[in-house]
Amino acid sequence: MSVVISGGGPAGMMLGLVLARAGVEVTVLEKHGDFLRDFRGDTVHASTVRLMDELGLGRGFAALPQSRLGNLVVTVPGVGPVKLSSFDRLRAPYDHVAMIPQWDLLNFLVAQAQREPTFTVRMNTEATGLLRERGRVVGVRYRTRDGEEGELRAALTVAADGRHSTLRREAGLVPEEYPVPFDTWWFRLPRHAHERDVPPNLVPGFGRGDMALSLTRDDYFQIAYFRTKGADPQLRAEGIERFRERIALLLPQYADRVDQLASLDDVHLLDVRLNRLDRWYQDGLLLIGDAAHAMSPAGGVGINLAIQDAVAAATLLAEPLRRGRPTVAALARVQRRRWRPTVIVQRMQRVLHGVMFEPVLTGRRVGPPTRLALLARYVPGFRLLLSRMVAFGPLPEHAPAFARRDG
Repeated sequence: MSVVISGGGPAGMMLGLVLARAGVEVTVLEKHGDFLRDFRGDTVHASTVRLMDELGLGRGFAALPQSRLGNLVVTVPGVGPVKLSSFDRLRAPYDHVAMIPQWDLLNFLVAQAQREPTFTVRMNTEATGLLRERGRVVGVRYRTRDGEEGELRAALTVAADGRHSTLRREAGLVPEEYPVPFDTWWFRLPRHAHERDVPPNLVPGFGRGDMALSLTRDDYFQIAYFRTKGADPQLRAEGIERFRERIALLLPQYADRVDQLASLDDVHLLDVRLNRLDRWYQDGLLLIGDAAHAMSPAGGVGINLAIQDAVAAATLLAEPLRRGRPTVAALARVQRRRWRPTVIVQRMQRVLHGVMFEPVLTGRRVGPPTRLALLARYVPGFRLLLSRMVAFGPLPEHAPAFARRDG
């Protein structure tokens, strides 16, 4: 039987690839004509790197342009630099988090999936609604960029269309929202030639009411600026000069290049959400990734949790799909499999919000949480545990036997 997947992000493409390797007819609908969008999640964690190897894609994945995310290092007054993470202490070769442009990852996954005769991707095609018969979802309505409208019927419809999911809204499903104290603004600054030998650590900067984080990329620094939620109108009213001053204060090592920000059009807002559905499915419909549970950027785990959802869904549903239409009970098994790791990660993110972000953004503290930093400094096992949780998550999935190939 056939599957239609709305959304050509990491979850949708991974699900399509793995199901196609099971011989299931899969069509992925992607509303854009390409994947070239800045500041989508670019972190590929060790759990996903291992999946690539298990799928026989490790060599091709390693050849994609990428850099390794370094450890998070904070400076504690009176103590000095303290590492909060130790990815380099994890067991090789899964001892790192890769930074790779998401468009390169998605193009790679599409190219691999298109080798399977049962896989189809339709670009410039957006799922706009659900088809129902006798209370069951039996496919989607779609519209192309040219305005053509049509219907696509399937034994299973999967909503992998992100935190603003159209199909979730059409299904009448409303996630429970959890408070988030900040939004994030992303931008890039050039990396000078003499800085190529600088270790690629994560570098935070703390102010009173705002903070920033620098991620080292091959030829630029990717910067995340954090400020209280809803501050975007005020930030833009202040203008680019004031924004440059803020960044120079938070990250003085980049004061010599903040003028490369021509205007606030170069600064991209992420409206941070943290939510999840109580129920990820209806008869004939399954939601995965951000459509089921939007994640905070804290820890950079969103893409990887979505990919884990996709692999679990493919593993559990391939056989029911080969036999016919998956039952509601089969869809419920996917949620049961992925519910606990989702809840654990979101709870950890909420703790991190309260410990790391909120005191700084409300002006109660300038700098990192001292107790956390000292715990990481003097209890190496804590630092390693934190690194493993970020790199692998609480329940990493493995590629099913039917999808594995020799690399």
